[in-house]
Amino acid sequence: MTGSLKKPSASILFLGYSQKETMLIDALIEKGFRVTHTNQRISDTSGYDLVLSFGYKHIITKKILDNAHIPLINLHISYLPWNKGAHPNFWSFYDSTPSGVTIHLIDEGIDTGPIIFQKYINFTEYETTFEATYKRLIREIESLLILNIHSIIAGEYSVRPQRRKGSFHKVGDLPHEFKGWDSNIIEEIHRLDQINNNQ
Repeated sequence: MTGSLKKPSASILFLGYSQKETMLIDALIEKGFRVTHTNQRISDTSGYDLVLSFGYKHIITKKILDNAHIPLINLHISYLPWNKGAHPNFWSFYDSTPSGVTIHLIDEGIDTGPIIFQKYINFTEYETTFEATYKRLIREIESLLILNIHSIIAGEYSVRPQRRKGSFHKVGDLPHEFKGWDSNIIEEIHRLDQINNNQ
């Protein structure tokens, strides 16, 4: 994909997590980019060179996508096409699907856009809880973006469509019996499996 975005004073609209929730906003500012943050619904993207979505709770409408002449990019803590939607870290363990992080273009679906950058993650023996692995995924995707931000701004990247259908989960799909994010992953998955088998 080619582009002619300005360097390094490009204007970025950052959707979702605040400066308290991610280090990315401060890191982008330190690199010289002009960053505007919001977690509210947007109606257009005019005046910006790039839109980044990370932890954004709203669907970007087809009208916005059709009228945007800039990249709209989402950061998702799963190895797409697996575990689109909510709680991807839980489902990667529960469904025995790959763990990873993905930077992809936004399209009309939820986490269905073409992949730009992606990294498979192997956890250490010390990352034994859902909370610990979640924090690792957040660090990994933040690092992946910072490593490639200049390529993204310059439009110097290629995209590839997601292979296979993968999987998707809604917020309500999380098992009601789930003990919580601090629980031991192996023990909790085994316990949930036993509950399912008994039912």
